[in-house]
Amino acid sequence: MERLVVIGGDAAGMSAASQARRLKGPDELEIVAFERGHFSSYSACGIPYWVGGDVPEREDLIARTPGEHRERAIDLRMRTEVTEIDPAGGRVRARDLESGAEAWTGFDKLVVATGARPVRPPLPGIDAAGVHGVQTLDDGQMLIDTLKRTEGRRAVVVGAGYIGVEMAEALLNRGFAVTVLNRGEQPMATLDPDMGRLVHEAMDGLGITTVAGAEVTKILTGGEGRVRAVATEDAQYPADVVVLGIGVEPETTLAGAAGLPLGEHGGLLTDLSMRVRGQENIWAGGDCVEVLDLISGRERHVALGTHANKHGQIIGANVGGGYGVFPGVVGTAVSKVCDLEIARSGLREKDARAVGLQYVTATIESTNSAGYYPGAAPMTVKMLAERRTGRLLGVQIVGAQGAAKRVDIAAVALTAGMTVEQMTMLDLGYAPPFSPVWDPVLVAARRAVTAVREAGA
Repeated sequence: MERLVVIGGDAAGMSAASQARRLKGPDELEIVAFERGHFSSYSACGIPYWVGGDVPEREDLIARTPGEHRERAIDLRMRTEVTEIDPAGGRVRARDLESGAEAWTGFDKLVVATGARPVRPPLPGIDAAGVHGVQTLDDGQMLIDTLKRTEGRRAVVVGAGYIGVEMAEALLNRGFAVTVLNRGEQPMATLDPDMGRLVHEAMDGLGITTVAGAEVTKILTGGEGRVRAVATEDAQYPADVVVLGIGVEPETTLAGAAGLPLGEHGGLLTDLSMRVRGQENIWAGGDCVEVLDLISGRERHVALGTHANKHGQIIGANVGGGYGVFPGVVGTAVSKVCDLEIARSGLREKDARAVGLQYVTATIESTNSAGYYPGAAPMTVKMLAERRTGRLLGVQIVGAQGAAKRVDIAAVALTAGMTVEQMTMLDLGYAPPFSPVWDPVLVAARRAVTAVREAGA
C-alpha cells in the first residue's frame, strides 16, 4: 500500500487529500496530513468579514473539521509542524507542537501545501503586542481577542492592498478610527493609479484616513511593550492596534531547505500537473507555488483560495491515478470597501510595459443598471488592449453593487484570447434592473476598438 503525505491542512492540501481518497480507498492508499494550526479546511479569505462582524462565528468559515477528514480515512494530525523534507530518503520530519516529540514519516508521494505568510518587514517594534498579521484563523482569533481587550479605539493599517483595504473596513465596522498608511501613490496597487484614486476617494468618504507615500520606519511602544504609534519618516500615527496588510509571500522555507526549485517570487515551480519540477513523487499547490500568467507568459505568485482548491483537485486526481492539469491564470480578483466594489483581471499598464506589449487604454463611466432605474449608481471601467491586434489585455472595474462580478466577463474573454472588437458582440444578459442596454464592459470594449483603430491609423 502506498502512503501519501500532505503538508498543510487547508485548501490545497486537504482538497488534494480528499480527491485522492475519492479515487483510491484506504486499502490502496494511506493518507497522512500534517497541520501546525488548530483548524483545517477554512476560508482565509473570509477572515476580514469575521473580524468585522459580517460573519458571526469562526466556525462559519470552516468547511470541514479535522474529525470529518478523519471519518474519510485521512489521518490528519493537527498542531504538528513539519520541520524537514528529505526528498532523497522519501520522508518528512514532524514535531508535535504540544508535546515537542519529533518523528520521521516516510512517503511514496508528497504534497507540499504550506501556503503563504504575511509580510513582516524587519522594523523596530514589529513584534510588539498589538501588532497583527492576518493570514490564518489563529491570526484572526488573536486579533479579535486584542480588539476586545483594547481600551483605545485607534487603529493603523500598514498597507493598502486587498488585505489592508478589507481590514480597514473591518476595523471601521468595529468602531475604530482607522488610518491606512500606504507607501504607494494610491491604494490597491493591483489597479492602475487612476483607478486606485477612485478607491482612495471612497475611503476618504467613509472616514478612513489614507496616507499616501507613507514608508513605515518603526513601531513605537509604550507601557508593557504594547504598540502606541506607527512612525514614518516625517510623522507619527497613534495606534492602539496595528494590522499589517502589506501582502503575503510564499511559505517555502521547508521546500527551499530541501533543495526544491523556487521561482523569482519565492514560490515553488511546478509543471502543468502541479508536480514539482525535477521531482517524480512530489506535488505542490496553493499559495506556496507560482503559476503561469496566460497573458504575459511569465510566472507569478497569486494567493487566492480559488486557485488553491483547483490545485488540490488536480493534484489529488494525479496522485489518485487520474489526470488533470492547471493551465494558468489571468489574474482575476475582486474586493470591496464598504459599498465600493473593486475588480481586476489581466494586466495593468505597468505589467504590459514590463513584458514589452504595446497597448491602448479606454476608460468609461456608466451605471450598474439602466440610468432611469431607481438606485442606479456609478461604475468606472478601464480596459487595456494590444495596440495593433486589439487583443484584450486587462480590465479594471470600480463601482457600486453589481460592478465587481462583471469582471468575470473579462476573465472569460482573456482566457479565450478575444479581441475587444469580438467582445462588443457578446450576448450578455440585459434588463433595466441589472444593466444599461449596453453593458458597461461592452461600452468600454467599443471605446477600446476606437482607440485601437486610431493607434493604427
